[in-house]
Amino acid sequence: MALKFEYNKTSLQNLNRQLNIRQRALPTLKNKESVLRVEVKNARREAMNLAAEIDRLLLEQGKGVRLWTEFDPSLVKVNEVVYRYRKIAGVSIPEAEDIIFDVKKFNIFSEPKWYYEGVELLKILIQMEVKRRLLEDKSILLEDARKKTTRKVNLFEKVQIPAYENAIRKIKRFLEDEENLARAAQKIVKRRAEREGEAQRSWG
Repeated sequence: MALKFEYNKTSLQNLNRQLNIRQRALPTLKNKESVLRVEVKNARREAMNLAAEIDRLLLEQGKGVRLWTEFDPSLVKVNEVVYRYRKIAGVSIPEAEDIIFDVKKFNIFSEPKWYYEGVELLKILIQMEVKRRLLEDKSILLEDARKKTTRKVNLFEKVQIPAYENAIRKIKRFLEDEENLARAAQKIVKRRAEREGEAQRSWG
């Protein structure tokens, strides 16, 4: 990273300020990265567990496959998914607060007695699938945020902070050299003045 700076105290103060901002922000960014990493892992695991649970339920119900062929799945339709948003490490994540179903009316006397159970089971499966998809979306959103945070951590830690430290060292050396030269010049002028004074006294 090529920093533009001048070899003076004002530039040194500005660089120190920028360096302090990054050094203070770095632990927070690292903590955010760590939280996001854990949350991504948890969301993926939950989504996989839900997928396995859906498969288990479908397999269990598959035993009554003849009955399911008689069931009309269009009886149950998702009318609306009500979302709430929760922030995780500054990232807004949608979660299903409620799922509003549209269930077609059917005659409980003319349809098989297990129809009502079938409707309830279908609602459960839909709720689980909506939650699973939201968990997948959550893991994608959080992983994207984690990658951005990791890039920022690397930028601060490996590029910007070393660049600022290097620039500050250069300015300090330059100012020290300038100060030493000024002192040396003052000593030379003082010695010359002393010699001239001695010469005038000896002539006097």
